Amino acid sequence: MAHFITDECTNCAACEDECPVGAISEGDGKRVIDPDTCTDCGACVEVCPVDAIEAP
Repeated sequence: MAHFITDECTNCAACEDECPVGAISEGDGKRVIDPDTCTDCGACVEVCPVDAIEAP
């Protein structure tokens, strides 16, 4: 199950740059994680400045 980004996202893109598989992209006002690409490595969680990324 993939990590997901909450509505607390400020769309800063820190997580997108950190994702080793390119699963994160810009969505409608926030970043989104492609569940089919995400490997649940958690790298994005560590760099999110507003703690907007959660595990399933």
